[in-house]
Amino acid sequence: MADLLNDDPHLWLEDVDGDAALDWVRARNKECETALCVGDFDTRRARLLEVFDCDERIPLAALRGGYLYNFWRDAHHPRGLWRRTTMASYRSNSTDWEILLDLDALASVEGENWVYAGAESLPPDHRRALLSLSRGGADAKVVREFDLEQRRFVDDGFIVPEAKTRVAWRDIDHLFIGTDTGPGSLTDSGYPRRVRLWKRGTPLQSAPIVFEGEQADVSVYGARQHTPGYERDLFVRGSSFHTAEYWMYRGDVLTRVPVPAMVDIYPFKDWLLVQLREDWVVGEHTFVSGSLIVGPLEQAVSGDAAWTVLFEPTADRCLIDCTLTLGHVVLTVLDRVQTRLEAHEPAQGGWQRVPVHTGAGNNESLEVRALDRESSDGVWVRRTGYLTPSTLSLADSVSAPAVTVKALPAMFEHAGLEVAQHWVSSDDGTRVCYFQVGPGGTCGPTLLFGYGGFQVSMLPEYRSSMGAGWLERGRTLVIANIRGGGEFGPAWHQAALREKRHKAYEDFAAVARDLVRRGVTTRGQLAAMGGSNGGLLMGNMYTTYADLFGAIVCAVPLLDMRRYHKLLAGASWVAEYGDPDDPDDWAFMRQYSAYHNLGGDGGKPPLLLTTSTRDDRVHPGHARKFAAALRDLGRDVLYHENIEGGHGGAANNAQMAFNSALIYSFLDQTLG
Repeated sequence: MADLLNDDPHLWLEDVDGDAALDWVRARNKECETALCVGDFDTRRARLLEVFDCDERIPLAALRGGYLYNFWRDAHHPRGLWRRTTMASYRSNSTDWEILLDLDALASVEGENWVYAGAESLPPDHRRALLSLSRGGADAKVVREFDLEQRRFVDDGFIVPEAKTRVAWRDIDHLFIGTDTGPGSLTDSGYPRRVRLWKRGTPLQSAPIVFEGEQADVSVYGARQHTPGYERDLFVRGSSFHTAEYWMYRGDVLTRVPVPAMVDIYPFKDWLLVQLREDWVVGEHTFVSGSLIVGPLEQAVSGDAAWTVLFEPTADRCLIDCTLTLGHVVLTVLDRVQTRLEAHEPAQGGWQRVPVHTGAGNNESLEVRALDRESSDGVWVRRTGYLTPSTLSLADSVSAPAVTVKALPAMFEHAGLEVAQHWVSSDDGTRVCYFQVGPGGTCGPTLLFGYGGFQVSMLPEYRSSMGAGWLERGRTLVIANIRGGGEFGPAWHQAALREKRHKAYEDFAAVARDLVRRGVTTRGQLAAMGGSNGGLLMGNMYTTYADLFGAIVCAVPLLDMRRYHKLLAGASWVAEYGDPDDPDDWAFMRQYSAYHNLGGDGGKPPLLLTTSTRDDRVHPGHARKFAAALRDLGRDVLYHENIEGGHGGAANNAQMAFNSALIYSFLDQTLG
């Protein structure tokens, strides 16, 4: 086997758009499509496209200046429509949408593969917006000013060239902007290092720098809080993926907020909310990691606040989200991975808890969003579950009854399927949760899905495409809540950081063994799947736990941990994984760098690797090189790379349907 560590023969595949590399990609794509686009592939792809294009999907919308805004894709508009409507129309059975921008028409006129990447309008009237567009779904984007009344781009308006830009309105004539303005303007991770205050009608290059970080930081950005009477500027210096400094003005002096590095802060009128991801000792009191505390904002910035605890975690309960309305703080809490809501409001002399009228059933989850935090106490509540089609409700406040506004019909056949939560002990005795969805009392093909990183929680969700492509065919889906995620708070995440990364892999393997032990499936009919950080998980399942699986699907993955920090956004993840240039770090990273652990016998399960040429977050070279090395070893590997699509792997519904059909065709062939 080639020396992949000291003399990597596949380094040329990191040349993303190189002719030789793309010729190699096209050859692998042809092999993969020849192998998998057979049998009922077209039928399954059409079924999945039907799901993705279905007009019965819930059009999630944001209230801005009296209108509800939504972005929509369907069969007739594959690139999508940016549109808006009134609340009365939205709540009716037949919503009347006003089209602001047709992305298909724009792409055709301009000859660009535009993908919608979000929009930010300016309070309080919301007549202007900053519209972001990416080429092929990449993270880098072009930003243009859009007139929402005239429904067109503003002549001589703000335009930001393609970059990984952070931009926010300060007022109608000024933007806080961090973008690529030449040498020194970006961090090693490729994100903004400087914040400029850009005045309308002046060159971006001459805009004054108002905030700056270090070259080794992940990113910096500036933002404006627009709540009437509480307008403030906030600057954030992200020194690593998990640590940051927060800066605000006291009078005319920019002042660092004296809080720990591992926190999230939320200015709320005259208050400051602090969500802790590490213990904080203040005087004689210790506020434990995972708590949410609140104090008067001015005293908090000056360092002498009296803090009140709004939430304190337990072994089973953690806080995963904090939503601010005009007058309430709404908390989304996980209790043994079951969603609960809490709400608080300022009261005379402190804070008080308010009743909540919305709840989730077992094995369901709730997502709460403010209707418009600058002007309303209203909240959207989305309720969903593995077999519970999503519903969207609206409440005047979290303490008022929520009224269902939109409901998703069943998108796949549920008859005979069950949902159950199970627990298993990992190698070190830690109890790990997983959800099992499928026909009860049977043994058959099972797909085990996991992520395990960056404090991302895998919660119950109505997965229409998995339902249509997998579950309605009588198969079983399992979601593992392994360490590295956020299902049990910051400690659950930190338990799998850096040298403890193997804990996430041990947890996933423990779930796999438990599924076979319980008779849900057999080793030969058990597949594993994950993407991005979950792709690194899959790489380690392949190299270390191959005997547990009959097939593995590895999507948009990290795999070469010796060079990950030199590729695209990789440097921003050093706090999560470690620094391979540090010999002490590389000593443990070497153990889970899947690309460097491909030796041994050929007793490995079939593997499908998928990625995207246009992924500018996780470099496609990871997947390319892994596939090439496996081919050198004569291993059973298929590789498919979408030429566009960004880190999500697809730029439109047709591509998503095709990619999903490839995966399920692969699983059919390998699991039987």
